[in-house]
Amino acid sequence: MRAMIAVVAGVLVASGLAVSAAGGPGGAGAQDAKVAAGEKVYAAQKCAMCHAIAGKGMKAYPLDGVGDKLPADDIRAWVVTPDDMAAKQATKAKMKMKAFKLEAADLDALVAYVGSLKK
Repeated sequence: MRAMIAVVAGVLVASGLAVSAAGGPGGAGAQDAKVAAGEKVYAAQKCAMCHAIAGKGMKAYPLDGVGDKLPADDIRAWVVTPDDMAAKQATKAKMKMKAFKLEAADLDALVAYVGSLKK
């Protein structure tokens, strides 16, 4: 009986370590996956038509370093309600950003990706 308990305990500890090493639910691994999914949403929505990342895309509106400047809620607001966010700016952009209607998971992923763009 003790041997069986020891085996079960060992399996639980080992599986816990594996989950921990992989980032676990909601951990770094999950965040990395969300950022990768967000990069795909960025490409699918053709965001590079108006924005640039690492010199690729429309250089007039680069997103490099935006993750250092804006919290996730502001990034989300720029995607969903850009007119409201533009109204808060001291200087007005030459181009008007359109509002995007994305599935919740896609929006969360895009926000995670843009938020990961730090210098």
